[in-house]
Amino acid sequence: MLLALDTATRFASLALHDGRVLRYEVTWEAGRQHTTQLMPRVVAALEELRLGPDALRAVAVALGPGSFTGLRVGMAVAKGLALARNIPLVGIPTLDILAAAQGGSRHPLVAVLQAGRGRLCAARYRWREGWQRREGPFLTTWEDLLATITRPTLLCGEIDERGHQMIQETGDRVTVLPPAHCLRRAGFLAELAWERLRRGETDDPATLSPLYLNWP
Repeated sequence: MLLALDTATRFASLALHDGRVLRYEVTWEAGRQHTTQLMPRVVAALEELRLGPDALRAVAVALGPGSFTGLRVGMAVAKGLALARNIPLVGIPTLDILAAAQGGSRHPLVAVLQAGRGRLCAARYRWREGWQRREGPFLTTWEDLLATITRPTLLCGEIDERGHQMIQETGDRVTVLPPAHCLRRAGFLAELAWERLRRGETDDPATLSPLYLNWP
């Protein structure tokens, strides 16, 4: 069983995936309470499936970008479990998780997260038998991001009220995907992690670190 943990922002998610079936998934608004909420949710998930810690065969974690504290909480738990159970650890960039939830399209895709103080974390993707990242992640603003979109583009992720207002002004250049597609789900994190594991790719708990973005 693979345990997937995403605490990159105020929305947190975890999943249990056996490599064929998504056995458990929960996503919730954690705010700044990741430290107190994450492990009880992990314990509850294992109990729900009547499993113990020995059932875990791998652990995956959202790498970032994201909030400083949120990323560190998820990373600490993931590393601790990997080392204590001697199981593989896999890190997946946060925005790739958002992209993986979207269906295929001939239009490009932009995934975004709120970075505070009017800033966004963003990445651009194109469909090549799956969403392939072609730029980012990078820090930007709504003004700068929307100014670079010159052809029909899909947009998903954390979009605040100001973002929605500015997107409306672009006319039909930007299509915001439905709310359910804009919420990060650890089930997709788990599927991306299984793909890496099947290729024999893992990360070293001693060196894996969160991805933080800073203005140049």
